[in-house]
Amino acid sequence: MVKEYKQHYLPLSRAQLVDRLQAALSAKRFAHVLRVEETAVKLAKRYGVDPEAASVAGLCHDYAKERSDADFIRVIKAKRLNPILLDYGNAIWHGQVGAELVKDELGVQNEDILNAIRVHTTGDAYLTPLAQVVYMADYIEPGRDFPGVETARRLTKQDLGLGVAYQTQATLAYLVKKGKPVYPQTLVTYNAWVPKYRKELK
Repeated sequence: MVKEYKQHYLPLSRAQLVDRLQAALSAKRFAHVLRVEETAVKLAKRYGVDPEAASVAGLCHDYAKERSDADFIRVIKAKRLNPILLDYGNAIWHGQVGAELVKDELGVQNEDILNAIRVHTTGDAYLTPLAQVVYMADYIEPGRDFPGVETARRLTKQDLGLGVAYQTQATLAYLVKKGKPVYPQTLVTYNAWVPKYRKELK
């Protein structure tokens, strides 16, 4: 982890941010964000990304996860976000809309960090290195235990973009298998990343 913040990505010290998160989240969710931060910082150091930005994004990625649907709907309407969001729920909202709450309530102004939070569940056609780090850290943090997670960890260690492609392919397959709606941006992510790594994914 990063013990002290020096880049002024937000008007809080790491200790203050951790206190805010602990107050906003259940114990289980709070433990998860600490593990994501740890994983994100390790990936950041491996792939030449600012560890402090990775720390902030990793800690804040689920800040809004346990907020009410009413809170998200209010923000979508007040900020005139894409109205298609109203057709989805928390799985999409806590990233896409949650970034607005991170900006307004925690004071994070850095767009790279905010965008990494926005797309940490949906991905996007273009993902900055920081966004890739958070996308994968959330998926492979040590508390995760599901079929394929060890493969995801191995591929992410081999190549960050390959990890992104693997996660995207697996997520889409899961959604289709369960008959769940697919957020359009997830399809965009699939088309941008999976064909690029199709040989390595076989």
